[in-house]
Amino acid sequence: MPSVVKINVLTVPEEQREVLEKRFAARAGTVENSDGFEWFELLRPIEGTDTYLVYTRWRSEEDFQAWMEGPMKAAHQRGGEDAPKQKPAASGSTLWSFEVVQQTGPKQG
Repeated sequence: MPSVVKINVLTVPEEQREVLEKRFAARAGTVENSDGFEWFELLRPIEGTDTYLVYTRWRSEEDFQAWMEGPMKAAHQRGGEDAPKQKPAASGSTLWSFEVVQQTGPKQG
């Protein structure tokens, strides 16, 4: 069964970029121990767009959904109902889903 890739496309205004990156740095470790997790990258735009890409790769769709319903949901609800709500750094979000049909890495010499 091929791995699945999830790319969260985030629209992030210039003044919120540092906030977004700090929040991702602060949550380091929350996905790495999830069953079926294979890879994570936060991609910052270089020019011409205010879109960040959050790339994750999973062993299966089921593993991704289990993470979404468990650890990810808990991380976004941290602090309980009385905690102050953080304003989202992104002004928009779209989730793209892909299956890995080909992949390669550097040749071992």
